[in-house]
Amino acid sequence: VQMVNLLRGGRPVQMSKRAGEFVTLREVMEEVGPDITKFVFLTRRSDAHLDFDIETVKKESAENPVFYVQYAHARINSIFQKASQDELLACQNPELDTLKEEEELSLIKKILFYPLMFEGAVREMEPHRVTFYLQELAKEFHSFYTVHRVLGNDLPLTGARLALCRATMEVLKEGLSILGVTAPERM
Repeated sequence: VQMVNLLRGGRPVQMSKRAGEFVTLREVMEEVGPDITKFVFLTRRSDAHLDFDIETVKKESAENPVFYVQYAHARINSIFQKASQDELLACQNPELDTLKEEEELSLIKKILFYPLMFEGAVREMEPHRVTFYLQELAKEFHSFYTVHRVLGNDLPLTGARLALCRATMEVLKEGLSILGVTAPERM
Protein backbone atom coordinates (compact mmCIF):
# COMPACT_ATOMS: atom_id res chain seq x y z
CA VAL A 1 0.00 0.00 0.00
CA GLN A 2 1.41 3.37 -1.01
CA MET A 3 0.74 6.30 1.31
CA VAL A 4 0.07 9.45 -0.71
CA ASN A 5 -0.27 13.05 0.43
CA LEU A 6 -2.28 14.93 -2.16
CA LEU A 7 -1.14 18.54 -2.37
CA ARG A 8 -2.25 21.55 -4.34
CA GLY A 9 0.39 24.25 -4.59
CA GLY A 10 2.33 22.75 -1.68
CA ARG A 11 -0.70 22.68 0.63
CA PRO A 12 -2.48 19.47 1.65
CA VAL A 13 -5.84 18.80 0.02
CA GLN A 14 -8.28 18.45 2.90
CA MET A 15 -10.03 15.10 3.14
CA SER A 16 -12.01 13.40 5.85
CA LYS A 17 -12.83 9.69 6.04
CA ARG A 18 -15.46 10.36 8.66
CA ALA A 19 -17.26 12.98 6.58
CA GLY A 20 -16.78 10.96 3.39
CA GLU A 21 -14.70 13.70 1.76
CA PHE A 22 -11.92 12.28 -0.35
CA VAL A 23 -10.37 12.52 -3.79
CA THR A 24 -10.29 9.36 -5.88
CA LEU A 25 -7.44 8.29 -8.12
CA ARG A 26 -9.84 8.59 -11.05
CA GLU A 27 -10.45 12.27 -10.18
CA VAL A 28 -6.72 12.91 -10.01
CA MET A 29 -6.23 11.22 -13.39
CA GLU A 30 -9.04 13.29 -14.90
CA GLU A 31 -7.41 16.49 -13.66
CA VAL A 32 -3.76 15.84 -14.52
CA GLY A 33 -3.94 13.01 -17.07
CA PRO A 34 -3.02 9.34 -16.96
CA ASP A 35 0.60 9.77 -18.13
CA ILE A 36 1.44 12.14 -15.30
CA THR A 37 -0.39 10.05 -12.73
CA LYS A 38 1.33 6.80 -13.73
CA PHE A 39 4.78 8.32 -13.96
CA VAL A 40 4.58 10.17 -10.63
CA PHE A 41 3.21 7.16 -8.75
CA LEU A 42 6.02 5.05 -10.20
CA THR A 43 8.71 7.46 -8.97
CA ARG A 44 8.53 5.91 -5.51
CA ARG A 45 8.62 2.40 -4.19
CA SER A 46 5.14 1.10 -3.42
CA ASP A 47 6.03 1.01 0.28
CA ALA A 48 7.39 4.58 0.28
CA HIS A 49 5.54 7.79 1.06
CA LEU A 50 4.61 10.00 -1.92
CA ASP A 51 3.76 13.71 -2.00
CA PHE A 52 1.69 14.31 -5.14
CA ASP A 53 1.37 18.03 -5.86
CA ILE A 54 -1.30 18.58 -8.50
CA GLU A 55 -0.07 22.08 -9.40
CA THR A 56 3.56 20.99 -9.81
CA VAL A 57 2.73 18.12 -12.16
CA LYS A 58 0.61 20.41 -14.33
CA LYS A 59 3.57 22.72 -15.01
CA GLU A 60 5.40 22.51 -18.30
CA SER A 61 8.83 22.83 -16.72
CA ALA A 62 11.75 20.81 -15.39
CA GLU A 63 9.89 20.64 -12.03
CA ASN A 64 7.43 18.25 -13.67
CA PRO A 65 9.36 14.99 -14.21
CA VAL A 66 6.94 13.64 -16.82
CA PHE A 67 7.02 16.80 -18.90
CA TYR A 68 10.83 16.91 -18.68
CA VAL A 69 11.21 13.36 -20.03
CA GLN A 70 8.48 13.65 -22.67
CA TYR A 71 9.87 17.01 -23.80
CA ALA A 72 13.29 15.43 -24.41
CA HIS A 73 11.63 12.87 -26.70
CA ALA A 74 9.63 15.54 -28.54
CA ARG A 75 12.70 17.76 -28.89
CA ILE A 76 14.69 14.94 -30.49
CA ASN A 77 11.81 14.21 -32.84
CA SER A 78 11.82 17.85 -33.94
CA ILE A 79 15.57 17.58 -34.65
CA PHE A 80 14.86 14.68 -37.00
CA GLN A 81 12.04 16.58 -38.70
CA LYS A 82 14.42 19.50 -39.31
CA ALA A 83 17.17 17.13 -40.48
CA SER A 84 14.84 15.52 -43.01
CA GLN A 85 13.87 18.94 -44.37
CA ASP A 86 17.57 19.83 -44.69
CA GLU A 87 18.30 16.40 -46.22
CA LEU A 88 20.83 15.57 -43.49
CA LEU A 89 19.56 12.05 -42.82
CA ALA A 90 21.53 10.47 -45.69
CA CYS A 91 24.47 9.50 -43.46
CA GLN A 92 24.26 5.68 -43.37
CA ASN A 93 27.43 4.97 -41.37
CA PRO A 94 27.94 7.73 -38.82
CA GLU A 95 31.50 8.33 -37.66
CA LEU A 96 30.90 7.87 -33.95
CA ASP A 97 34.56 8.52 -33.12
CA THR A 98 33.82 12.20 -33.81
CA LEU A 99 31.84 12.28 -30.54
CA LYS A 100 34.47 13.48 -28.07
CA GLU A 101 32.85 16.29 -26.13
CA GLU A 102 32.12 15.78 -22.43
CA GLU A 103 28.34 16.07 -22.87
CA GLU A 104 28.36 13.60 -25.77
CA LEU A 105 30.37 11.02 -23.83
CA SER A 106 28.22 11.47 -20.74
CA LEU A 107 25.08 10.88 -22.80
CA ILE A 108 26.62 7.78 -24.40
CA LYS A 109 27.48 6.36 -20.96
CA LYS A 110 23.94 6.98 -19.73
CA ILE A 111 22.47 5.22 -22.79
CA LEU A 112 24.81 2.25 -22.33
CA PHE A 113 23.68 1.90 -18.70
CA TYR A 114 20.05 1.33 -19.74
CA PRO A 115 20.12 -2.50 -20.07
CA LEU A 116 21.83 -2.92 -16.69
CA MET A 117 19.43 -0.50 -14.99
CA PHE A 118 16.43 -2.22 -16.56
CA GLU A 119 17.64 -5.68 -15.56
CA GLY A 120 17.99 -4.51 -11.95
CA ALA A 121 14.57 -2.84 -11.98
CA VAL A 122 12.94 -6.05 -13.20
CA ARG A 123 14.90 -8.33 -10.86
CA GLU A 124 14.12 -6.22 -7.79
CA MET A 125 10.59 -5.28 -8.99
CA GLU A 126 11.41 -1.59 -8.61
CA PRO A 127 9.86 0.42 -11.47
CA HIS A 128 10.97 3.65 -9.80
CA ARG A 129 14.47 2.88 -11.10
CA VAL A 130 13.13 3.33 -14.63
CA THR A 131 11.55 6.72 -13.83
CA PHE A 132 14.76 7.97 -12.21
CA TYR A 133 16.85 6.71 -15.11
CA LEU A 134 14.59 8.39 -17.67
CA GLN A 135 14.81 11.68 -15.77
CA GLU A 136 18.61 11.39 -15.69
CA LEU A 137 18.75 10.53 -19.40
CA ALA A 138 16.53 13.50 -20.23
CA LYS A 139 18.80 15.73 -18.14
CA GLU A 140 21.89 14.44 -19.96
CA PHE A 141 20.22 15.04 -23.31
CA HIS A 142 19.06 18.56 -22.43
CA SER A 143 22.61 19.38 -21.22
CA PHE A 144 24.08 18.06 -24.47
CA TYR A 145 21.52 19.92 -26.59
CA THR A 146 22.07 23.21 -24.75
CA VAL A 147 25.82 23.15 -25.42
CA HIS A 148 26.10 21.50 -28.86
CA ARG A 149 24.48 22.13 -32.20
CA VAL A 150 23.23 18.83 -33.63
CA LEU A 151 22.62 19.95 -37.21
CA GLY A 152 25.63 21.72 -38.64
CA ASN A 153 27.96 22.01 -41.61
CA ASP A 154 30.33 19.26 -40.43
CA LEU A 155 28.46 16.31 -41.97
CA PRO A 156 30.39 13.51 -40.19
CA LEU A 157 29.79 15.19 -36.82
CA THR A 158 26.15 15.87 -37.69
CA GLY A 159 25.69 12.21 -38.63
CA ALA A 160 27.25 11.06 -35.36
CA ARG A 161 25.16 13.46 -33.30
CA LEU A 162 22.02 12.36 -35.10
CA ALA A 163 22.91 8.75 -34.25
CA LEU A 164 23.35 9.78 -30.61
CA CYS A 165 19.98 11.54 -30.69
CA ARG A 166 18.34 8.48 -32.30
CA ALA A 167 19.71 6.20 -29.57
CA THR A 168 18.53 8.60 -26.87
CA MET A 169 15.07 8.85 -28.43
CA GLU A 170 14.72 5.06 -28.70
CA VAL A 171 15.66 4.53 -25.05
CA LEU A 172 13.28 7.28 -23.91
CA LYS A 173 10.49 5.82 -26.03
CA GLU A 174 11.05 2.27 -24.78
CA GLY A 175 11.34 3.34 -21.14
CA LEU A 176 8.16 5.40 -21.30
CA SER A 177 6.36 2.56 -23.07
CA ILE A 178 7.38 0.12 -20.34
CA LEU A 179 5.81 2.48 -17.79
CA GLY A 180 2.65 2.81 -19.89
CA VAL A 181 3.37 6.48 -20.61
CA THR A 182 3.22 8.05 -24.08
CA ALA A 183 6.25 9.43 -25.89
CA PRO A 184 4.82 12.42 -27.79
CA GLU A 185 6.37 13.49 -31.06
CA ARG A 186 5.71 17.15 -30.31
CA MET A 187 4.63 19.26 -27.37
